[in-house]
Amino acid sequence: MYKAFLIKYGEIGIKGKNRYLFEYALMDQIKFSLRKVDGQFEVTKEQGRVYVEALTDYDYDEVIKALSRVFGIVAICPVVLCDNNEWSNLCQVTGDYMERTYPDQHLSFKVFARRADKSYPKKSMEIGADMGEYLLDRFPDMTVDVHNPDVALNIEVRERTYIYSISIPGPGGMPVGTNGKATLLLSGGIDSPVAGYMIAKRGVKIDAVYFHAPPYTSERAKQKVIDLAKIVAAYAGPINLHVINFTDIQLAIYDKCPHDELTIIMRRYMMKIAEHIALEEGSLGLITGESIGQVASQTMQSLRATNAVCTLPVYRPVIGFDKNDIVEISEKIGAFETSIQPFEDCCTIFVAKHPVTKPNVRAIERSEHHLVDVIDDLLKTAIETRETILCE
Repeated sequence: MYKAFLIKYGEIGIKGKNRYLFEYALMDQIKFSLRKVDGQFEVTKEQGRVYVEALTDYDYDEVIKALSRVFGIVAICPVVLCDNNEWSNLCQVTGDYMERTYPDQHLSFKVFARRADKSYPKKSMEIGADMGEYLLDRFPDMTVDVHNPDVALNIEVRERTYIYSISIPGPGGMPVGTNGKATLLLSGGIDSPVAGYMIAKRGVKIDAVYFHAPPYTSERAKQKVIDLAKIVAAYAGPINLHVINFTDIQLAIYDKCPHDELTIIMRRYMMKIAEHIALEEGSLGLITGESIGQVASQTMQSLRATNAVCTLPVYRPVIGFDKNDIVEISEKIGAFETSIQPFEDCCTIFVAKHPVTKPNVRAIERSEHHLVDVIDDLLKTAIETRETILCE
């Protein structure tokens, strides 16, 4: 029955003269999201509306699933198209739509009419009133309620007429790519995929860096992170995942630095490497899944110590969230079951028994001085030998 979908957006509508840039970015993301859906689709823009029209048969549920992952969409409205705007035909098509959509006709409705085609003989108010009269005659069990109707029936008269009454929520936010690019430090945990999702929702394109420590972390741990990157990419678009072999750096830190400072020092070098790659790739900031006080490396003092090595801004979208808040979003985006798979990452393997919770930056820098003869070469090798995987 539905040959098209009306795409409603939110924040884009308040943009000024450059609104069309956001609309075209939204259209590009819609096209990308529909690539893996069977069928052919045309995405068009007309007078403040974005439409997805099905040119062939398609799977309705798959289309809704794909569109529900496109940031910038606040609602998806399945639409019946009426190619012949002659009044009697429009009434027939609208009545058939109501009959198929609401077989139990004991309901109230209100007609919201919009005449975008000013050459149409009936004005918007007349279309609404006359269509309401027709529907009451055809369906005696229905009633009109102009204040709180069960069904809000929308009729938009253009070159063709668009008829719809169902509104499926979208994810909101801004189209990916409209607010620059940032690099996500992606682990195999729950928090970092959520952080990437949340920043992407604000229109930011995402790259990712993962720190792998073979043989202490397995290939299954690496595959788990790739899977998480693909889950985030379903919303954020293609992600370049940079896999860093971090083993030699960790072993050097373990051999030469105080063990209670291991986690903080490792985090600082992770941030240095991530920032180097971010600058190479044109990113404007780093993203982490850190939440204040969740673990020893996420106290205020620890965050200050890791921030001290960065020149780029570090975005921490879950910084004030409880774990339950983060888990809720993880479940919503389909990442939770993958995140809890029992494959260790490099941080958990080398964690100290009694890590420092209130590190002093100058003390940490003095400890790092023990690495001065080896660390530059180790960092250079780790960056130059990284593996880059396209996740989509």
